[in-house]
Amino acid sequence: MIQAGKHTYRQTSKQEVVTMPIDIDTFEHEDQFDESPPHAKQIVAFLAANSDQAFQRGEIADATGIDPNTVSSVLSRLKDRNLVRHKPPYWAIGDRDRVTAAFDLSQDIRTFDEQFGEEEMEAWRSAGNDEAHPSDERNK
Repeated sequence: MIQAGKHTYRQTSKQEVVTMPIDIDTFEHEDQFDESPPHAKQIVAFLAANSDQAFQRGEIADATGIDPNTVSSVLSRLKDRNLVRHKPPYWAIGDRDRVTAAFDLSQDIRTFDEQFGEEEMEAWRSAGNDEAHPSDERNK
């Protein structure tokens, strides 16, 4: 079994997707709503849990509950990073060491966020200096 956020993947298991409406004020003031793991993580977790098999895009979409077109896009990006292998029409998990290293970094970032708190983008924006940096060529 592979844990990806709140989701656990077993061989060819399906993920249940539950949605709820939100009020318009929340919609207007929030930046991110999806509490599920990023699609890439869900797809890699599924492929890793089934590393002895290769799957077609539709099978991955069915197993993860992700739209097939989104699965295609994510798989292409993962392939560019050598995290999955592709022999049309099949996809499989890539090199275990490479996949592990990529997701260990992701876990390290989450650990820092848990220890020190997540960064608030609005605080970064409001703290930004409107003046150009002294090294900026346009100021000379």
